[in-house]
Amino acid sequence: MRRFDIPAMTCGHCVKTITQAVQSVDAAAQVQADLATHSIGVTSGASVASLSAAIAAAGYANTVKA
Repeated sequence: MRRFDIPAMTCGHCVKTITQAVQSVDAAAQVQADLATHSIGVTSGASVASLSAAIAAAGYANTVKA
């Protein structure tokens, strides 16, 4: 599972938008959001770079957690 910090993710609408962005890269991707920590976990075969770019294109700056 890859983890991304997304500071601007603050509500359910944000989660839906980010999930759709991730699934536009990999329709089978599984996304687990944690609003309390402003982060998501993604299980996907897509590259981290492509997932990060899709999240950014949806309007959410993000960083990959180690």
